[in-house]
Amino acid sequence: MIELLIIALVVFGYALVSERLAMSPVSAPIVFTTVGLIVGTGGFGWFDLELEGEATSILVEATLVLVLFTDAIRIDLRSLRHHATLPGRMLGIGLPLTIAAGTALAVVVFPGLSVIEAALLAAVLAPTDAALGQAVVSDRRLPVRIRQTLNVESGLNDGIAVPVVTVLLAAAAVESAGGASDWMELAARQIGFGVAAGVAAGVIGGRLLDHRAAAGHVEGVYRQLATIAIAVGAFALAGVLDGNGFIAAFVAGLAFGGIARQQCTGIQDFTEDEGELLSAITFVLFGAVLAGPVLDDLTWQIALYVVLSLTVVRIVPVVLSLTASGTFFETRVFLGWFGPRGLASTLFALIVVEELDSDAGRTIFTVAAWTVLVSVFAHGLTASAWAGRLARRLNAETDPMPEMEPVPELPTRSGPMPVTDADPNQPQGPRTS
Repeated sequence: MIELLIIALVVFGYALVSERLAMSPVSAPIVFTTVGLIVGTGGFGWFDLELEGEATSILVEATLVLVLFTDAIRIDLRSLRHHATLPGRMLGIGLPLTIAAGTALAVVVFPGLSVIEAALLAAVLAPTDAALGQAVVSDRRLPVRIRQTLNVESGLNDGIAVPVVTVLLAAAAVESAGGASDWMELAARQIGFGVAAGVAAGVIGGRLLDHRAAAGHVEGVYRQLATIAIAVGAFALAGVLDGNGFIAAFVAGLAFGGIARQQCTGIQDFTEDEGELLSAITFVLFGAVLAGPVLDDLTWQIALYVVLSLTVVRIVPVVLSLTASGTFFETRVFLGWFGPRGLASTLFALIVVEELDSDAGRTIFTVAAWTVLVSVFAHGLTASAWAGRLARRLNAETDPMPEMEPVPELPTRSGPMPVTDADPNQPQGPRTS
């Protein structure tokens, strides 16, 4: 019960100073992670939850399902169809190159890992989390196109990474067990039934809810609850079919967003609030249960991989993917740097350590935990300062720049958009909760 009391006090305490902290380099993940480190296994030891316990597993699954679903519904692919050049390059070229570079680096730095296990580590660390760089995504000093590029990329790359992690985890598990006869069948079943369950839940649920809501037969709060039921239903249906529930949740969100786009605005406010609460709890648990116990496990190999993963492995592929885009070189480096590793990588790492009971699984978990821990602080503390520097440079340009082209402004994953230091000549987008 002490764990629940700590979480309640932390969330309440942060809420009391959230407006002031929103204008500082200290982000919510920094606060929650720091508290977790202090009260958890690596600190006072007040937080006594098992890493592979049932409570942790339930929280992990619930958070990842909601994050994947809400990320999918907040990205309106149709409105971005003519403005998706930059995020499309980063997802289509930069993401595969990032996984390839991370795999090559892991093979060299961790000779005990097989190629498949090295690729699994790279895939776990490939998704980005805009919530850790919220000051960038919501900083009105920056052009909308830069902010939305990072917003769209972070909203889609975790869902894209799920099947990659699923296939590699299945292959690594079979490799660890000494056999490789049916891992492709297992991976295909996980992905196939996961996609099928997501499409069924998103399409059928979206059409029914949209039709009944348009006719005035659905009360406001139950329209929101029904949407969460679609996400949970997709996850559960995939489990019944022996598919991957996380793939199902992401696909259901894409399908629902395409069919019932008019229902997404009010629904998103509700799901974002729930997702933000789960994210806050997860970051406290991350510091207390995940990061705290591995603080003593740091080696020079882990430190080297963490630094290179957050810099070269991410930045070089992004810069290459945006070559000939017409953007400033600093803009490309900026977009490369602000690929923080956060919630998705944390949850993927937990799944790996649960499913892959081996030295390789523990190595992947330890490296991922250290990478996320460094990212929480490094990206949070540098976001506002670099965003201001880049904004000043772009505003000083007199020639038309691709970064300045108008694009649709979509909601961000979490947190209100700060209005201080905003450009008064730039139209303000909607605040999200």
